[in-house]
Amino acid sequence: MTTITTTAPAVDNFHRNATTSDRRPTDGAAERHKDSQLLGRLTGLFFLITYATSIPPVLTLYVPALSDPAFVLGGPFNAGVTWGVILELLLIAANIASALTLYPVLRRRFPVLSLGFVTARVMESAFIAIGIISVLALVTLRATAGDADPAALAVVGQALVAVHDWTFKMGPGVVVGVGNGLILGYMMWKTRLLPRFLSILGLIGGPALLLGSCGVLFGHFEFGSTIHSLSVAPEFFWELLLGIWLLVRGFNPAAFAALDTDQS
Repeated sequence: MTTITTTAPAVDNFHRNATTSDRRPTDGAAERHKDSQLLGRLTGLFFLITYATSIPPVLTLYVPALSDPAFVLGGPFNAGVTWGVILELLLIAANIASALTLYPVLRRRFPVLSLGFVTARVMESAFIAIGIISVLALVTLRATAGDADPAALAVVGQALVAVHDWTFKMGPGVVVGVGNGLILGYMMWKTRLLPRFLSILGLIGGPALLLGSCGVLFGHFEFGSTIHSLSVAPEFFWELLLGIWLLVRGFNPAAFAALDTDQS
C-alpha cells in the first residue's frame, strides 16, 4: 500500500509534465503563425501603398515638369512636383518595407531567393531615387534660371527628363519583372502561400514585362504604346491582387504550417 501511495503522484506529475511539454511546440507554432499572418497583412498594405504613391506622380504631378520643355526656363513655384517627390519617397519606403516583411516568412524555404527579392526591391528603389533627383534638379534650374541661356537650359532640361524616363523604364520596368514577377511569383507558387491563380499571374507578368521592356530598349515599339501597355498589364494586376489578398486574407494557413514543418 505504501508503494502504491508514494508512486501515484509521481505518475500524475509525469503525465502533467508530458502534457505541458507537448503543448509548448503547439503554442510556439501558433505564435509564429500569428506573427507571420501579421507580416503577410503588412506586406499587402505596403504593396497597396506603392500603388497609391506611384500613380499620381506619373499621371498628374510630374506632367508639367516632364512634358513641357519650357518648364526649366523659369516660372512660379510648382507645388505639384514637390508633392510628387514626397509621394515617391513614400513609395521607396513602402517598396523596401514590403520586401522586409516577406523575408522572414519566405527565407524558411528559400534562404537565397528571398534575399534576392529584397535586393531587387532595393535596386528598384535606387532607380526611383535617381529619377527623383533628376526631377528636383529640374525644379532647381527652373528656380535659378535667371538670365541663363534659354537654349542651354532647354538642353539640360531635356537631358534630365531623359534620365528620369530611363530610370522608370529600368526600375519599374526591368527590375520589377525579375524581382516582383519571376522571383516572388516562383516562391509563392512553390510555397502555396497564395492561391495558384495569383502565382501564375506573377509567373506570366514577370516575363511579359521583361519582354515589353526589351522591346522598348531595342526600339521595336514605344514606351506606353499599346503593345507595351499589354505587356505591363499582367504584372500590374499581379501586384495589385497580391496586395489586396494579403491584406484581407493573409497567407494560406495550411501552406504556412507546411513551411513550419519543413523548417523543423
